[in-house]
Parts: sequence; C-alpha cells; structure tokens
Amino acid sequence: MANEYEIKKQICDIGKRIYNRNMVAANDGNISVKLNDHEFLCTPTGVSKGFMTPEYICKVDENGNCLQANGNFRPSSEIKMHMRVYKLRPDVGSVVHAHPTFATSFAIAGIPLTQPIMPEAVIALGCVPIAEYGTPSTDEIPDAVEKYLPYYDAVLLENHGALSYAGDLLSAYLKMESVEFYAELLYKSRMLGGPKEFDKDQIAKLYEIRRKMGLPGKHPANLCAELGGKCDGGCHGACSCGADKKEDAADVEKIVAEVTKKILEQMR
Repeated sequence: MANEYEIKKQICDIGKRIYNRNMVAANDGNISVKLNDHEFLCTPTGVSKGFMTPEYICKVDENGNCLQANGNFRPSSEIKMHMRVYKLRPDVGSVVHAHPTFATSFAIAGIPLTQPIMPEAVIALGCVPIAEYGTPSTDEIPDAVEKYLPYYDAVLLENHGALSYAGDLLSAYLKMESVEFYAELLYKSRMLGGPKEFDKDQIAKLYEIRRKMGLPGKHPANLCAELGGKCDGGCHGACSCGADKKEDAADVEKIVAEVTKKILEQMR
C-alpha cells in the first residue's frame, strides 16, 4: 500500500490530468482520498489543480476539520460534499469534483445523462442524474447529492459541475473521464440528428454482462436486482425488467425517483 507521500503525489498527478484535459479552469475542482475512517487527504482551496506539489495537500478528519496543512494552505471549501460521500458510501476510497465542459453543459441545461447510447457507458458507468443546485461550500450541495449516493457512482451538480467517486483515486478519476466522454458523445450525436438508443433487450444483455463481470460500485443493474426485476423502467428507460417505450429526460427522472422511493421503503 502506498504511503501518505506517494498518495499526495498521486493526487497532484490527477490534478494535472484534470487541468490539462480542460476539466477545470483556474482554481476550480477538488480531490480527496480516504486514508482510514478518521483521516483523509484533500486538495487545498484557492489553488490551481494543475500546479500542485505534495506539500500543498491537506489532511482532514471525518468531519472535515483540518488536521494538517502547510503554510497558508487550507482544505477545499467543498470538503463537506466529499465527507458526505464517504459517510454514505463505505466502499468509496476517493472523490473527484471537476467542471468538465460537456458534462457541466448538461448540468447547466438540466439534462441528466441517462440515454443508453454505447455499451461501455451502460455497463461501467450507468446513469448520471442531476443533483439540485446548492450554494458552494455549504451543506446545500451535500444534502442535494445525498439521495443519489446509494444508487449511482457519478452525479451532475446543477449549474455547477460533476462529482465522481470510486474505491481508489485512479478509478474515481477515470469515472470522471467516462462522464465527460459520454456527455461529449451525447452532445455531438444530438447535433447529428439525435442518438440511436439501445432497446430494452439490448440493455438487459449489457446489464447481465455487468453482473457477470462483478464490477464494483452502484448501477441501474443493481437497482433491478434489488427490486427483483420489478423496477418499472429503470433510469435507462428500458432496464432488464424495463418499460416498453422510451422515455424523455423528464420521465426518466420521474422513474428514478419512484425507484429510489421503493428501495427506501424496503430498507425501512
């Protein structure tokens, strides 16, 4: 297992990647890594993620309180959002927040990434809903994100950006790459007259591939399994137990809310 210094170097490397890929501008974005249940490393506030070195990285506790910071560096102002993810998703070891241009454009337009248009996105990424707008650095964003955390591995933040999380830092970053690539393809295909979506049988086969692969994380395929194949459509508009018709973005969001409500009722 990498020591703290090596992890700090990895955070800086990922920071350079998101900066060089135009996923952030100026001092935008933040990254964190879980060391244990009580210690987390995170990027500082007010610093470009493309020019960090290990001494920039701060350490906080599970409540976001600063445990260690060099010089005038202070933990990210969005650390509350990261801590909410770790609290509700014990399988998560890293969180990445960025403003990738295509994905953020969908977030600004209020359009979730739910159309099934390519196998890799359906199998590995699943759907990416939109969490309602919240004021940065307050509890509003964590509160808005919370209801999506048990069921998705990435979330768009309304008029703000995107959030991805996974078992380790590289996986969390790659999830962000996948969100942006999916958004770019969806945008461009719409410019060409609209994407051709998979039908429910094709999606069912892709969901089965995911289950056989035993991929970690949360996904619509998991929702179908948890509901015993009675999920009334799924967020892809046609899961393995899906509906007979395709839904527009508004209908899909309604279905996701209904599925989430059913699962929460079963958990009580």
